[in-house]
Amino acid sequence: MDPSLKEEGVDPFARLQHIVAILRGKDGCPWDIKQTPESLKKYLLEECQELAVAIDNADAKEICQEIGDVFFVLTLLITMFAEQQHFTADDVFEQITAKMIRRHPHVFSGIPLTDEHDLRAQWERIKAEEKQPPTSSHS
Repeated sequence: MDPSLKEEGVDPFARLQHIVAILRGKDGCPWDIKQTPESLKKYLLEECQELAVAIDNADAKEICQEIGDVFFVLTLLITMFAEQQHFTADDVFEQITAKMIRRHPHVFSGIPLTDEHDLRAQWERIKAEEKQPPTSSHS
C-alpha cells in the first residue's frame, strides 16, 4: 500500500484527491475509471438524498459518513474535469470563496443591514449583477 495513504498530518482532502487519482489511474478501479460526469449524476443525487435523511434523523455519525460520500463523488467530478484541464479543486474553492465574500458584504465589507428582508434583497441584487455580462470599456 502507498505509505502516503496512511500518513499522519497529511491534509485529508489532499489524501482523498490522491486516492481518487489512484482509483482513476491505469491500474485503478474499473468502475471509477469508466465514470463520467453524466454517469455520476445519479450517485450524487443518491448521496445527497442519503445525507438529507441523516440530517432529518439528526444522526451526527451518519451525517459525517454521508458528507464524506458526497465529497467523494464531488472529488471524482473535480478529478475528471482536472484530467481534461478544465479546472482544478483550487479553482473550485477560489470561485466559491470569492462568491461567498462578494455575496456577504454585510459581513466582509461592513455594509450594515437592518433585517432579514434587507439581507434577502441584497443577496438577490448581487446574484442579478453576477448574471449580467461584463461591460467592455473601449477607449
